[in-house]
Amino acid sequence: MAIYFEVGAVLVTLFFLYLLVRFLFNPLHIIANSIFGIVVFFLMNSFFGVGIPITFLSVGVVAIGGILGVILVFLLHATGLGF
Repeated sequence: MAIYFEVGAVLVTLFFLYLLVRFLFNPLHIIANSIFGIVVFFLMNSFFGVGIPITFLSVGVVAIGGILGVILVFLLHATGLGF
């Protein structure tokens, strides 16, 4: 059971490292990706009825991660691990 937390921590760390590198090389790309991710998240909830609660945490993950954040929030909701 503890291995899942360790693997998750490594994946989250790699994800934030990836975002940091992307932001340093082209900040406009990450800002556009964040806006597009938020739009996709709200459209996914309104039109497809996914049922992910819109909270500060879920919107924050999507705003930081963009499209990858939407995928992460959706997978966490689908597996029942979060949101």
